[in-house]
Amino acid sequence: MIKNTIKLLLAIVLFASCNQYEKSPSGLAYKITKGNGKEKLKHGQAIKLNIEYKLPAKDSILSSSFEHIPVYFVLDTAHLGKYNFTELLTSVSEGDKIEFRLSIDTLKKMGMVEYNTIFHKGDFIAGKVDIIKTFPGQPEMMADYNKEVEAEKQKEIAALKAYTDKKGIKTQSTPGGVLVEIITPGEGPKADSGMQASVLYRGAFLDSKNAFDSNMVNGVGQPYDVVVGSHGVIPGWEEGLKLLSKGAKARFFIPAMLAYGPQGSQPVIPPYANLSFDIQVTDVKVPAPKAAEPAMPGGQPQGQPAGQ
Repeated sequence: MIKNTIKLLLAIVLFASCNQYEKSPSGLAYKITKGNGKEKLKHGQAIKLNIEYKLPAKDSILSSSFEHIPVYFVLDTAHLGKYNFTELLTSVSEGDKIEFRLSIDTLKKMGMVEYNTIFHKGDFIAGKVDIIKTFPGQPEMMADYNKEVEAEKQKEIAALKAYTDKKGIKTQSTPGGVLVEIITPGEGPKADSGMQASVLYRGAFLDSKNAFDSNMVNGVGQPYDVVVGSHGVIPGWEEGLKLLSKGAKARFFIPAMLAYGPQGSQPVIPPYANLSFDIQVTDVKVPAPKAAEPAMPGGQPQGQPAGQ
């Protein structure tokens, strides 16, 4: 009986020691789980990693790149952060995992957060980082990034296609992957590149009855003018509008990567949100030419220093 008790106590002590957190010079509590990598990360190295920040007290994720597009950057050891995971990067290798804890109280003292309904005194943020891969240089890193972006977009398009198929919504796809349900086709020329479309719209999340943005009530409102191809709106609008003429009514199903992408549009639109827009095109025409900017006195072009 005594021997079994001793074994149990030893097992508990060993388990606890394996789960202990160390402290960085700035006081960051962290734990590193080693992978198969041999060489430590070094200055100038291009890195691919996943990162997540979570509030355990609320069991809510603040942000995460897991299941989406990883984070890419070139390691600059001259500008490593203080009280964040970057100060640990020269201690890890490809394949390693970092767990860390950020005290809300410490972040408050550093002026990085304020106590509010999300961040409470005495709480902490739990973070985790997976070092996925390193690259010889930036060209290889960018090639990998572009592959991840395309994979994310294709995943979103597949999710929208599954959604519209389930709902029995007949759509056509733009070259970039916007799904467009044509409700009323309209007449006349399409709102192609260079044309101005006057638009009434209502934007919502999938399966949401509440609009996050709209310029119409019961189909009436002040149209929003869009010069297609001028990049004044999200890419999903640019693509969808090209299918529509004056009088058209449609619904756009837009993948996040053609809307507000990994950043979202906080606080209204979260990261990686697929969106739908009810669209009415009230007019399509050639836009009026822009008025020439007035010259500076003496004929000097605006923004150009004198004597240049």
